[in-house]
Amino acid sequence: MVRNHSILIVDDEPSVCFLLKEELSEHKKLSVSTANDGVEAMNMIQQKPFDVVLLDVRMPRVSGLEVLKFIKEHHPTTEVIMLSNYADVKTAIEATKLGAYDFVSKPYNRDELFATVDRALDHRRLTIDNELMKYELFRKTGEKEIIAHSQAMKVALAAAKKVASSDTFVHIYGPSGTGKELVAHLIHSESQRRNQPFVVLNCAALPDTLLESELFGHEKGAFTGAVHMKQGLVEVANGGSLFLDEVGDISAAVQPKLLRFLETGEFRRVGGTNSMRVDVRVISATNKDLPAEVRAGRFREDLLYRLNVVTIKLPPLRERKEDIPYLVEHFLKKKNRTKSPKRISSDALQLLLAYDWPGNIRELEHAIEGAMLMSHGDEITAADFTLAQTNNIKELVFPTGSSFLTIDELEKMHIEHALKMFNYNRTKTAKALGITVKTLYLKIKRYKIPVPEET
Repeated sequence: MVRNHSILIVDDEPSVCFLLKEELSEHKKLSVSTANDGVEAMNMIQQKPFDVVLLDVRMPRVSGLEVLKFIKEHHPTTEVIMLSNYADVKTAIEATKLGAYDFVSKPYNRDELFATVDRALDHRRLTIDNELMKYELFRKTGEKEIIAHSQAMKVALAAAKKVASSDTFVHIYGPSGTGKELVAHLIHSESQRRNQPFVVLNCAALPDTLLESELFGHEKGAFTGAVHMKQGLVEVANGGSLFLDEVGDISAAVQPKLLRFLETGEFRRVGGTNSMRVDVRVISATNKDLPAEVRAGRFREDLLYRLNVVTIKLPPLRERKEDIPYLVEHFLKKKNRTKSPKRISSDALQLLLAYDWPGNIRELEHAIEGAMLMSHGDEITAADFTLAQTNNIKELVFPTGSSFLTIDELEKMHIEHALKMFNYNRTKTAKALGITVKTLYLKIKRYKIPVPEET
């Protein structure tokens, strides 16, 4: 039986959880999980997103409102329906402000509750579709907020939007595949230059002579093959923004010419004698440690200072793993446009969350595309993925016959492995796993993992 939607029921009354699970599983064909308190619910939500959560307001240890806030911080597209025995208007208003979709009184009417769940699922689908439409619009026009739910990406995007209104030079630092060009496009689309050109130059893709010509243009006869005058990209971008990707790969011969342009706004075409001036905002990016390149004598210090008036750091995907379920969902939607819908299984999602993603978002997108081609039916499983670097997940794969470990057992072993790797340093372990220290403590307690006392 195909169960397309996942529901989590959170209630401290086991009988309520049991009855709701039976009814929803049988009558609505939903995949239903249960939790008997807020801490258990937050642990489950940390591991995977749910489409809809039915959440009791009053529970011991952690209140329903606290769990609601946690859900909306980690999975904003999850719809939450609050359940309560008490007609408390103040609580209902507070829950609505925190992002609850609806409020249902207990004892509930079954048909009314089913209708509310259906509406919540429809609302979530429309919200996600709208996000995807905005994303595709941005890919074409730059007019979109990048989908990001992790704190690290929220900080980076807030910085990008803050500097967008000025003409300050911005430098974006991050590993390959982290979305540096998208952030540069966001800065442009939020600026007063949004209706002017956004021009991209990959500095690593061209040799010195061609790079200078591509950047500043050349006069007719400037070199062999220059049979016509050619405008450089600084001219093409006049009035708009020029994005210099992989700026750390610019050679020592071209660096002083770029520096002069940044300082004065003036340049000469290759083979030309006349100085020309343009109005261009320069946004640069690299995956290299430019201060280290300066110390090694490969990059000019004055050029570095000119480029990075403001630096925005993009985290690698391994440091923003809470974004992975959303990225997976986006790529599945993107690739499924002309094919039958596919979904990802729980074991596959756990595999993706455990992997370090050295190629970052670009690698994840390619992995999803490959797994879709390899999968059979409408579900993608862990067996459909071929990941290039497996040293960081080898401790997770243990099936040797007909016996398989549960997801909880795999997660426990993964946490134990990470703790040992970092000599039981909780902060470093949590960072490597892409979770908070608080969440790590909860998981250690939940799985009864023996750890030495911190000194």
